[in-house]
Amino acid sequence: MGRSYGQYCGLARALEVVGDRWNLLIVRQLLIAPARYQELREGLPGMATNLLADRLRDLEAAGVLERRLANDGNAITYALTTWGAQLREPIEGLIRWSTPLMIRGPQGDTFRADGLLVALPALFHGRAPADRPTTVGITVHDDTDRRVVQVRATHSGIEVNPHDDRELDAVLSADAPIILGLAAGVLALADVLGLVDIQGDEAAVRAIFGAPATPSP
Repeated sequence: MGRSYGQYCGLARALEVVGDRWNLLIVRQLLIAPARYQELREGLPGMATNLLADRLRDLEAAGVLERRLANDGNAITYALTTWGAQLREPIEGLIRWSTPLMIRGPQGDTFRADGLLVALPALFHGRAPADRPTTVGITVHDDTDRRVVQVRATHSGIEVNPHDDRELDAVLSADAPIILGLAAGVLALADVLGLVDIQGDEAAVRAIFGAPATPSP
């Protein structure tokens, strides 16, 4: 790394570690799950392979991530350290802050459905707990893999995970900007019903995407 702002300031020190281009996006990918080098390359289209190697080396040296032996023992995976995983909170804050920037849509930028595993918890932050447990699957129209992201509303809040094969009350399919807009609360389900596909209990979808924000203390 070697770059220093020369300031005894927590923000400056943090940016010396994660402020370089691509660093926080690497962390985003590892917040989804530990990943092999090739999986990181696939999740970060447009990043040169030599730059990825350099950034991984820097983040490992800083203590943000570590290399681990994969479960099958045949490959190395990269995973966040306990300290590195604490970046979830500021990353989620940046995702919420980005809402005005996302309204204009993709404009040709790529979107990967697994990114919902980081984006949705951030956007659902502060929603009121559910009156009854509800589980809804989310799929993105243009995701060729048809990955299902599972959103479960419970008495303690909203949880977002890959689908664990449990029975779903409903499945919502839509374009990525609509899913993100609904989660951020800038779109209402009633306004986009003609643009989404709902299989199952529509009330379950409304219970999650229409949940009010918890009042600030």
